[in-house]
Amino acid sequence: MTATGIDFGTTNSVAAQWNGEYVEVLELGGYGLDADWRRPGFECLFPSVVGTSSLRSGTLFGWEAKLRSESAVEACKRMLRDEQLVTIGNRRFAATTAAAGVFRTMARVAKEEAATDIAKAVVTVPANATGAARYRTREAAKVAGISVQALLNEPTAAAIAYAHALEETGEFLVFDWGGGTMDSTILLHEDGFFDEKASRGVNRLGGLEIDDRLKRLVLERAPRRRQWTPSEQRKFGLDIERSKILLSQQSTIQVITPDGLGVEITQDEFSEEIQDLISRALDPVEACLDDLRMDPGELTAVLMIGGSSQIPAVRAAVAEALGCVPVGADLCNPMTAVSEGAAIAAASLNGELDSIVQVVNSHALGTVTTQPGGRRSFSTIIPRNQSLPQIRKKSYTPTKDNLASLQVEVWEGDPDKPVDHPDNVRLTVLTLEYKRRCSAQDGTFELDYTYTKEGLLEVKATLVKTGEVVLNEPVSSFGTTGASPEVEKELTHLMSLRGEPPRRTPLPTHPQRPKPVVPSAAASPKSGTASPAALARLSATVDNRPLVVDGSNLAWISSASRAAGGRPSFAVLEQGVAALQRRYPNRDIHVVIDATLRHDVVEKERAAVQAAIDARRVVQPPAGTEGRGDALVVDIANAVDGVIVSNDNFAPLQPANPWLRTSGRMLGATLSQGVWVFSSRVPPLNSGARYKP
Repeated sequence: MTATGIDFGTTNSVAAQWNGEYVEVLELGGYGLDADWRRPGFECLFPSVVGTSSLRSGTLFGWEAKLRSESAVEACKRMLRDEQLVTIGNRRFAATTAAAGVFRTMARVAKEEAATDIAKAVVTVPANATGAARYRTREAAKVAGISVQALLNEPTAAAIAYAHALEETGEFLVFDWGGGTMDSTILLHEDGFFDEKASRGVNRLGGLEIDDRLKRLVLERAPRRRQWTPSEQRKFGLDIERSKILLSQQSTIQVITPDGLGVEITQDEFSEEIQDLISRALDPVEACLDDLRMDPGELTAVLMIGGSSQIPAVRAAVAEALGCVPVGADLCNPMTAVSEGAAIAAASLNGELDSIVQVVNSHALGTVTTQPGGRRSFSTIIPRNQSLPQIRKKSYTPTKDNLASLQVEVWEGDPDKPVDHPDNVRLTVLTLEYKRRCSAQDGTFELDYTYTKEGLLEVKATLVKTGEVVLNEPVSSFGTTGASPEVEKELTHLMSLRGEPPRRTPLPTHPQRPKPVVPSAAASPKSGTASPAALARLSATVDNRPLVVDGSNLAWISSASRAAGGRPSFAVLEQGVAALQRRYPNRDIHVVIDATLRHDVVEKERAAVQAAIDARRVVQPPAGTEGRGDALVVDIANAVDGVIVSNDNFAPLQPANPWLRTSGRMLGATLSQGVWVFSSRVPPLNSGARYKP
């Protein structure tokens, strides 16, 4: 069984496997990446997003969901703390079900694209994740068909990856700031033994909050002029996230609002806007050092993982606070180190590697007692920062005589804070049943908590006087709603959803274009306006059809002919596809190239063509296919009822495919001084291609 590690993240998830010699990070669903989102390493990310689209059947996940959904749910991991309900395709699902959909799709894509099975895995969770969140993460993976070998804290996983690569021992501080949470953990690594010494964190502080700050900065300078449609709001949110990423590499960015207003933001302005968030992110670092009475100079290395940790202002703040230079991304990849460490841990559990992982609990576990005056207080049974597994017990006496049963509340959090503080969470309520009524003194019981390294808790109560067990069960449901949702049944419904059909008269989006003129034959005889049936046909023709790009044709569009020494340009093709995506954001786009294109382009572009083929951003005809790429373009367009984007006339293929000369089945492309224009065209009979030699 292949040793697999899964970093189930708030924004993105990553899977990696140990192949017997080293760790391989799997590329899952990277074909769904748009040109605007292509960044080094992004092909290894699988967005933790679930969505639907009226243009596709079934539920969308990963990049497809992130970039092509009309309705989407993000950050379902963050909702596992208290099992929030999410709306997908006008249906309500438990967050655990949405998470299970992400796990199942990752496993399916791994099988289809990487030819590997994910049957069991070490799954990572935030160091400060509650017991409820840990249980629901395990349940989501289990329902998806993945057996969880262990739940491993994300900072520990990153430290394992780093220590394994460099064979370095010592005390590491891991600064883990991703999309949803901020964790700081100090670990000791010695002779293959990893021991979490201290861990602190902040919930609901991550990339999502940083995005909100950038959005606020943009809207302060370009307030909304009108009501934005849901699709416009979603696209604006994606533009904000992408701009945030760009600001880590460049000094300025420009954000265009749905009103068409451009706002320029500098890196310095952005850094100033998030200074208070950075300060909050440093609090857990100081708390960990204080817990251990440790000086920053005693640290062997500082590892920074998670997308938010790579913001220049964040790295600078950490370096200043700790008086050292954090480990670079080349030695500890901020996006993949967690999954790599989890895969190494899985290999260790399988007996393939010699290492021991020792984790600690980041929250205290206990119950709540009521004093004579009615004041409720947190009673600790297992203190925080204890090496797991742990078995602790404590005695309690009821406040009343002649009880038949007693409610035992199971709590997790910080006992130094009031019970009603947000950091304290009631995991569940269990019922202790006396077989016969007795006095309060005779009802005194010993409450045992057994907390495993996998993050599972078992509660047992034994009468002190008789040794009789009056409560013994695992904590498997959380909150006040009782049993966990029927996730398996819900997941079946989730995977078969379809988005709502497009509105008959969709609201205009920017830039607004003139409404299409409906032929008079389709008009209502009384009103002269288009009939509902005509509008439906028009919507299906104009808005929904996939686009099939004749890539080799577009690559020649700005070049001289072959006879004149010209060559196709892959960069031009990419620009054309990007322009199509901006013009038709809700359409599927297939890009087809001839098998000879990677040899025809200039030498410096050949690697880019091969990379696009490997990532399935473009496809080419199989060896031995007649008709070069033209035949594949026509076959795909025919199969998906799509619109061809090409200036070719496909003359040899017209007799067998008369639909090629049907209005609405082809768009021509024009490039004028950097501006792309796509116009409806009907190719003439028996004419040669304009751009493809």
